[in-house]
Amino acid sequence: MTFNKTLLTLSLTCSSFYSVGAAFQLAEHSAAGLGRAFAGEAAIADDASVIARNPALMAQFDQIELSFTGTYVIPDVSLTGIDAPTGINPVALNDSSIAPSAIIPAIYLVVPLNDKFALGFGTFSNFGLATEFDDDYAAGQLAGETSITTVNFNSSLSYKVNDNFAIAGGLNVIYADASLIRNFGDSPLPLPPETVAANLAGDDISYGWNLGLSYDFNENNRLGFSYRSEVELTLEGDYSNGLPANLGGLAGDVDMGTMDITLPAIMEFSGFHQLNSSLAVHYSAVWTGWSSFDELAGYAEGVEDPVFSKEENFADSVRYAIGATYQLSSNIKLRTGIAYDQTPTDEEHRSISIPDSNRIWISGGLNYSFDDQSSIDLGVSVIQGNSETFTEKDDLGQQWTFESQGDAYIVSAQYNHVF
Repeated sequence: MTFNKTLLTLSLTCSSFYSVGAAFQLAEHSAAGLGRAFAGEAAIADDASVIARNPALMAQFDQIELSFTGTYVIPDVSLTGIDAPTGINPVALNDSSIAPSAIIPAIYLVVPLNDKFALGFGTFSNFGLATEFDDDYAAGQLAGETSITTVNFNSSLSYKVNDNFAIAGGLNVIYADASLIRNFGDSPLPLPPETVAANLAGDDISYGWNLGLSYDFNENNRLGFSYRSEVELTLEGDYSNGLPANLGGLAGDVDMGTMDITLPAIMEFSGFHQLNSSLAVHYSAVWTGWSSFDELAGYAEGVEDPVFSKEENFADSVRYAIGATYQLSSNIKLRTGIAYDQTPTDEEHRSISIPDSNRIWISGGLNYSFDDQSSIDLGVSVIQGNSETFTEKDDLGQQWTFESQGDAYIVSAQYNHVF
């Protein structure tokens, strides 16, 4: 029974997340925003990507606009073994690259309906990542391969109350897909380290809502506020493993039931100030309600109580950013920004699954206008995370100590067209 429960636990430990934002959050909605470290996103109406951050800014548009964005993320996340169970060399825990590179696409369309209303559609992601370890990694029960992908289909409507004030609301349809592979690694069990302990895949479709506000003091000064609701997902899928049949009833394919994951709420306050004809400054504070992600719980078919629960104890986090935009010429605009991204992870609950830390963003970018109808944006960011040391216990009672270091490089390109 203990052995079977260990397998249940391993199959449901779907927490091996890494992204360039805090925990597994993605901020990469546009190349324009990336170039200023996403400072001022809820107050700047550069292009149609306002749908992702503050749809009230659609009230600033008087023509149809379409924006395509592609962002390439290059993580540099490494682990160094500090201590391992008796008989295992900590060097076996070293891994120089646990997060693969990824492309994040997005598309947005803003359609002004009249001088009061505008409609917007966006397809983008607020959460997603992947981590990969070798099949025979020593701490295989804590590692393996994990990916989670979310796609947000967002429709929003804005209303211009008067020349100064605009409001907006939207509906979000979120598709989530997650997959997990865990191996036994070096353990007391008489199994090769690459033996698959759990192979789990599941998906779900859920719904959320968002709202936005913007207030123009005058043509040079604007404040913006946006809120995106938390979203509850119930991932349903199947479980399998590579165990020989004589080790128990869970060998082979098993219907595992469900796992609940809550994607946190996001709230942003931003300001934009045009200081003169060439220079503007902007800033943001983004709050993410990670405290809703307090534990992971898995349920097996026919069992009332959770067969697995893991305390995460995340705390709400805040991301601060400040940036500037400089109009170099009639068709070239330069951007820069710096941000501080606070981790939600608890000091006592750090793990190889989420080697997260506070991090600094340094960004730069530009916009080039071909004519009054078309333009491109380019952005780049360098992200530096703190080094963290932590100890984690696996489900067989073994203790492993690691040092993690997480940095990243991001490049993004975007095309905008006005009709």
